[in-house]
Amino acid sequence: MGVDGFRCDVAHYVPLDFWNNVRAELDAIKPVFMLAEASFPELHARAFDATYAWAWNDALHRIWQGKAGVVALPIYYSERDNAYPREAMRLMMVSNHDKNAWEGTEFEMFGDAVPAAMVLSFVGDGIPMIYNGQEAGNPKRLAFFERDPIVWREHPNGELYRRLTALKKQNSALWNGAWGARMVPVANDQPDAVVSFVRADASQKVFAAFNFTPRPVRVAFQHDLHAGSYTDWSTGAAVTLSRDAVLELPPWGYRVYVR
Repeated sequence: MGVDGFRCDVAHYVPLDFWNNVRAELDAIKPVFMLAEASFPELHARAFDATYAWAWNDALHRIWQGKAGVVALPIYYSERDNAYPREAMRLMMVSNHDKNAWEGTEFEMFGDAVPAAMVLSFVGDGIPMIYNGQEAGNPKRLAFFERDPIVWREHPNGELYRRLTALKKQNSALWNGAWGARMVPVANDQPDAVVSFVRADASQKVFAAFNFTPRPVRVAFQHDLHAGSYTDWSTGAAVTLSRDAVLELPPWGYRVYVR
């Protein structure tokens, strides 16, 4: 039938040797892309290309609730780098069918931080996921086992997703897995509020800073990894950031600079 790949539900409830055999047999017919609704590193060894980044979503939610510090995000990325193969791809979910139906919409889960979460899911490491209706700003929990039509409409989040998709396609540093560049943390003087990093390859570079707190911050950066000439992705303005650059970030705000 020409299927390109499979999303395997609750994959960790099935023995790993089954998946390893299945992948070999499928690839013998046609190379496929395999996504596991699970998060165990060993699934990447032979069977799956991508797994769900439940821990990333949970870290963001706990930060929004005030139940975890911003350090929860660097911890997630550090664990990802140490536990998973370089080519492993994690699915970055601002929402999905389980979260939306059983816990809340992205607006309930992240409030004013929704745009920042969307942007981080694209410019950080991993594959961004867009769940049904997010591009229409769907405000409701969708019924899980019943027909529940989405009201399709133009929405600022849809436009943001269009721009983010274009950015990820155009900038090779943001590509998935081993095709893209690693996230390299950029140390800053507001570690309890700001996550900042660079992704750069031989031709392109992205520097991003996110304020995951409900207060505005002024943030400066250590060393010079962030320094250089960029385009401000939000405004299109040319920007030169020096070693001593200071950024002002609004509550739950972000800056993305591309080169």
